[in-house]
Amino acid sequence: MRKPLKTLPGVTRRQVLTWSGAAFALSAGSAKATSLSGPPGWQPFSDNPPETFDNKGWLFLNENEVTTLEAIVDRLIPADELSPGGKEMGCVVFIDRQLHGFYGNFERLYMEGPFQDGAPEQGDQSPLTPRQRYRLGLAALDDYTRRHHHKRFHELAPELQDNLLSGLENGDITLDGIDGSVFFAQVLSNTTEGFFADPIYGGNRDMAAWKMIGFPGARYDYRDFIEKHNEDLRLTPVSITGSAAWMKKG
Repeated sequence: MRKPLKTLPGVTRRQVLTWSGAAFALSAGSAKATSLSGPPGWQPFSDNPPETFDNKGWLFLNENEVTTLEAIVDRLIPADELSPGGKEMGCVVFIDRQLHGFYGNFERLYMEGPFQDGAPEQGDQSPLTPRQRYRLGLAALDDYTRRHHHKRFHELAPELQDNLLSGLENGDITLDGIDGSVFFAQVLSNTTEGFFADPIYGGNRDMAAWKMIGFPGARYDYRDFIEKHNEDLRLTPVSITGSAAWMKKG
């Protein structure tokens, strides 16, 4: 057990804390704030740039998986008067890039056993990585629809696709090699992320999702709008890569 630090004779711990607090207040009071204006003096991701991709092809998913997944995301987020559908918004592009990167293998998570069913509040307990879930789940879903409907998932009518997805979510449909509800939850979560994420990651094309909800994007300065309450500021969304206006000097 660590011994308590000694103080000078006649000095109490309360007095030491009081003096320390006073010294901090004096030093903070003497500091001078600086107000910045004009273009920011930094570049987005200058110290930790995101991975970019020059090729237009798929990085992890194969063509059959893409076809099935595009049909799924278009049922999870169908096109309407508010926004384009999941496919047009680039949700599958987002998912493909995520699976290709460190997220696909859960490289930053502890993935050693034991693996066992846990309570919902304990989080994901599956030994499967996202890459494995998509590879198993998409193939198993097409196998299921071939056996029961003699077609692949993307060839089915939208109403039947909705019923199948609901069955996966509720656990009413059993897939080979993977829990259907786990697979559905994975796809739903990643589709939502792709729909609302910064376009730099492949989804949310033309920032349509941000425009739909009125989100102004990754702006670095809101000081001009702090006192404006309960009004539509009509701000054009800005990606985390920055605005063309920020790059101007002077």
